[in-house]
Order: sequence, then structure tokens, then C-alpha cells
Amino acid sequence: MRLSDRPGLSAAAWLDRRWTPLLIGLAAGLVAVGAALLAGKGAPQEALLAARWTARVAAPLFLVAYLASTLWRLSPGAITAALLRRRRQWGLGFALAHTIHLAALLVNIIAFRPRPVATLVGGALAYAMIYLMALTSNDASQRLLGRGWTWLHRIGIHYIWLIFFISYASRAIHADPAYHVEGRILAPLFLVALALRLYAQRRRR
Repeated sequence: MRLSDRPGLSAAAWLDRRWTPLLIGLAAGLVAVGAALLAGKGAPQEALLAARWTARVAAPLFLVAYLASTLWRLSPGAITAALLRRRRQWGLGFALAHTIHLAALLVNIIAFRPRPVATLVGGALAYAMIYLMALTSNDASQRLLGRGWTWLHRIGIHYIWLIFFISYASRAIHADPAYHVEGRILAPLFLVALALRLYAQRRRR
């Protein structure tokens, strides 16, 4: 039985539930970690795969939050309206999945693949933005911060987009060909997401 065939539980209704994005974020992160533990051969590879795969499953959640209003403007309908209404929850679902990624990444860095602190600054700032946006994703914070709330979320979401894009673009030209497929699929996908946002904003004017 398809989801849309169940009485009272259409795809749009399911997407419009407050906890759906959070459950998807939690499940995606945990499944990625579990898959890494099963696929890895030894702790170093398991930690590396967990860090890599948790980032991959978090990326689509970010894109849903990033494009929620854009998709509704370009194609109004029950599903896009549900995504727009739950845009904050999709952002929180992404934050949850990316917190699982952060835990996996820290294990990888601390235990197996240390990196210079300077190379971690960009990602650390992205996490600061993620958590600032998560903590202020409520009506009370929006009223309190006023226009500052709008600027925080606008700058924050585009900074996170930039970090994702740089990360995947660098994989597209990485010396190790194992990174190429991921980079050459996801970097253009993030560019398309930005182009759609800009196009929808231009149409709105």
C-alpha cells in the first residue's frame, strides 16, 4: 500500500507533520553510521565512512530547507505547501543529522586522521551558524531579533550552502578518483539549488 493510499495519511499530510523532518534527520544519520560500521574494515575505515556518509545524508535535508519557499513559488501544491510550512522543522532535521555527522567527524579526526586547526575553521563557523539558526528557529526569537533574525538566517543558510559547495567541488577534482562521483553529482546539484532560488526571487519582483 502506498502512503497516499492510506486513509487520512497522504504524502502531503505526512510531510506536514511536525516530527517528520526530525525523525527523517535522526533516522538518516543513524542509518548512515550503521551502514559505515557494517561496510568498514576496521575502526579507521569505519570512522572515515561514518563521517563521509553522514554528511551525504544530511545534504538533502539541507536542500529541502534551502528550497522550501522556492519550490512553493515555482510549483504551488499540497506537497510544496507542506514543505514550506515545515521549513523550520526541516532545518532542525538537518541540524540533527549534521550533529550526528559532527560526532562521526570528531571521532575520525581525533582518533585516526588529525588535521591542522586552520583547515577546520570554515566548518566550525558553519556549525556555529547551524546551531544559531536552530536555536532561533521559533517565533519568540523572530520577534525578539526583528530584522536581525532575517539577516542571521539569510547569511547563515547561504554560508552553509557555500561550505557544502566548496566541499563537493573540491571532491570533483580531488587527486583520489574515489571522490569524483560524489563531487561531480553534488556540486552541480547545489549550483542548481542556488540558481532555482535566484530565479524564484527574480520572478517574485
